[in-house]
Amino acid sequence: MAKLPDTENSSNYHDIEKMTTKEILSMINKEDRTVAERVARALPQIEALVDLAYLKMNEGGRLFYIGSGTSGRLGIVDASECPPTFGVPHDLVIGVIAGGDGAIRKAVEFAEDDTSQAWSDLLAYKIDAKDVLVGIAASGSTPYVLGGVEKAKSLGVLTGCIVCSLDSPLSKAVDLPVEVPVGPEFITGSTRMKSGTAQKLVLNMISTSLMIRLGRIKDNRMVDMQLSNKKLEKRGARMIAEELEIPEAEASELLKEYGSVRAALQAREI
Repeated sequence: MAKLPDTENSSNYHDIEKMTTKEILSMINKEDRTVAERVARALPQIEALVDLAYLKMNEGGRLFYIGSGTSGRLGIVDASECPPTFGVPHDLVIGVIAGGDGAIRKAVEFAEDDTSQAWSDLLAYKIDAKDVLVGIAASGSTPYVLGGVEKAKSLGVLTGCIVCSLDSPLSKAVDLPVEVPVGPEFITGSTRMKSGTAQKLVLNMISTSLMIRLGRIKDNRMVDMQLSNKKLEKRGARMIAEELEIPEAEASELLKEYGSVRAALQAREI
């Protein structure tokens, strides 16, 4: 009998349905507190992935995420936040989910079981050896993700993964695995819980550190963020006011004139 992925291990808790609300919340919180420490142990792996991905992206490559279910949705969320936060093109960081965009809201039956579909999905973006592909799968055994990274790697694409099981098929298939074994879920097999939290933390680290390395942050400020609402316009004006030590009203006028925090700051530096 094949060994089950770590993510399928039985919960440490029993008779959950008999717990009070307070007990349920306390136990979930207790489990969640272990996740950050598990991520900390994976920092050397995350660093290796970021450093090599940076080299690729600095030369014009793109970052792709592929996954199914919760894993795929988390990749899409991370990718979709990069343009508004860092002002990068929408095709610099790309999230792809098994079953297509419809699967973001509603599960597509058996979409994750197709080993060839991921590569077909990636070809729509003309992925090539300049790019980086990160497979996201809590179990590390999702056929959709495995098939995608194996084909990509065979064609020279730098591959990584984020998994929550040790020694998984996906970890063995990629160049740069990131393994965050979080242990049994509060509800057995419900990887949207601790596994999803771990994946989100790692994705935050990967994209944020890459954007910093690529020069999209000044000091600690999102100087390239898209000014897509009033709140962000006010935030941008505050950044300019603080950096240039001028009244916020004057900073707001500069922002309107130059269209971005970075452009306004550069105009005053000249």
